[in-house]
Amino acid sequence: MPQISLYVDEETLRKVESAAQRRHISISKWVSEQIRSKLEPIYPLGFEDLYGSVAPEELQRPSQGSLEQDVIRERL
Repeated sequence: MPQISLYVDEETLRKVESAAQRRHISISKWVSEQIRSKLEPIYPLGFEDLYGSVAPEELQRPSQGSLEQDVIRERL
């Protein structure tokens, strides 16, 4: 089976290890599943049946408050 080497920072590695551990699978298998899901997205059964299930008139945007009512956010 072909192999891939990845170079990631320590924080990313901890997140990958944690995600694999939560699923009770190896890091290699977790990374492989993540790559596969990006290349071949899988939708839940019946996903296609939802198309057209909401009438356009039901898709109304709720009224928005004014900018003055917005909360102060942290600058990134």
